[in-house]
Amino acid sequence: MSELIGKLTKLLGDKGILLGSDVRLRDNGWGHPEPCEASAILRPKTTEEVSAALGLCNDAGHPVVPQGGMTGLVGAAIPAPGEIALSLERMSEIEEIDTATRTMTVQAGVPLQAIQQRAYEEGFLFPLDLGARGSCTIGGNVATNAGGNRVIRYGMTRDMVLGVEAVLADGTVLSSMTKVLKNNAGYDLKQLFIGSEGTLGIVTRIVLRLRQSPRSHNAAMVAVDSFDDVTRLLTIVDGGLGGNLSAFEVMWEDFYRLTTSEPAKSRPPLEYGHPFYVLVEALGSDQESDSERFESVLGEAMEQGLFEDAVVAKSRAERDTLWEIRDDIEQLDRNAPIFTFDVSLPIPDMPDYLAGIRQALGGRWDSPSMVVFGHLGDGNLHVVVGVGDASSRPDVEEIIYRPLQACGGSIAAEHGIGTEKRPYLGYSRSAAEIGVMRTLKSALDPNGILNPGKVLSADSEAMAH
Repeated sequence: MSELIGKLTKLLGDKGILLGSDVRLRDNGWGHPEPCEASAILRPKTTEEVSAALGLCNDAGHPVVPQGGMTGLVGAAIPAPGEIALSLERMSEIEEIDTATRTMTVQAGVPLQAIQQRAYEEGFLFPLDLGARGSCTIGGNVATNAGGNRVIRYGMTRDMVLGVEAVLADGTVLSSMTKVLKNNAGYDLKQLFIGSEGTLGIVTRIVLRLRQSPRSHNAAMVAVDSFDDVTRLLTIVDGGLGGNLSAFEVMWEDFYRLTTSEPAKSRPPLEYGHPFYVLVEALGSDQESDSERFESVLGEAMEQGLFEDAVVAKSRAERDTLWEIRDDIEQLDRNAPIFTFDVSLPIPDMPDYLAGIRQALGGRWDSPSMVVFGHLGDGNLHVVVGVGDASSRPDVEEIIYRPLQACGGSIAAEHGIGTEKRPYLGYSRSAAEIGVMRTLKSALDPNGILNPGKVLSADSEAMAH
């Protein structure tokens, strides 16, 4: 180990590597305040340095754990004691904005919010948006195929990536930094790295697809009294807004109460007492005509009896106020200890799925808490459970994940697998699929040094289901 650290220090310089107490000063990210136990944290500045560092680690057979903004929720960026972490934090340059191709070329360590802001300044929109925008980095977004608030219109991160530069375990650099939208020249190799959580290669540079900046922005919050009416509302606004619907966020009443009551800063714009509160957002091309259409569509839904109470934002400040209610997930800690789950399933199956979970939790624990919210428009729910006992997590996980197998749902809608969901991968992927994943891992990382134990276990644990 000392010989390897010496070679890495010589390669990266004193600013390019953290050792000893400097490593311990860092924690393991959101929800993991314990000190980092890596033997070193590498901080390369270029793809070439990443390549050389991985080559050294691969020759030594030493595990490397890639790190971005450390906002992940499934443990994918947490190194085991003695492993080497590789942070992309110093690779933080926006290299180019090409207005003709509507692309932005960035290094992996650029924070998402910086990309959003730079795109806005140039008259463009980078649609990816999530609550961790100020801390998460684009490399981490790509590695986890992040979703967020606007998937219903713009898709996941993979739908916004045109080109990728990635470094394989042995230091080989795969650079496909294309700016073209259509490219069917053989296998689309970048897709191997998008969503692979750093287990197949380390993404260092990305070509992002930008959209023209919208000229109108409308939002409203609606109180709805039945799940059937929620789904009918989605159909009406999606069809009536002519492709402008950009978000359809649903908060069950427990979540709405939590984020609009003290000590939360937000106050309820709509009265309590409704089972569902829906945040509808539309982006378009003309504020005046789009606002008229937006309110007309909501009026049509009201005439059909889908809701009786709504508030329509009339300014950016009012829109932000509505989104603050949805984004204030810190209030969930009021029910601590809690377990957070990120699942997806067909919308029609959601009521029975949630009712089954509530019944199972109530049959096992006294007075469990269960808060539900999420991107219902794209089938993604966040379920947050508290049973008063942090050691009960495996039992709660089984209750949450097992029913998804029968309805074709996913245990990981947008957060990934990491180590936290690895034992349950078989609930969402067949044995054949997991076998192909192992084949890819073996081919690209034969020595198993890249993020070992993440996504796939070293044995057949994930296939046991």
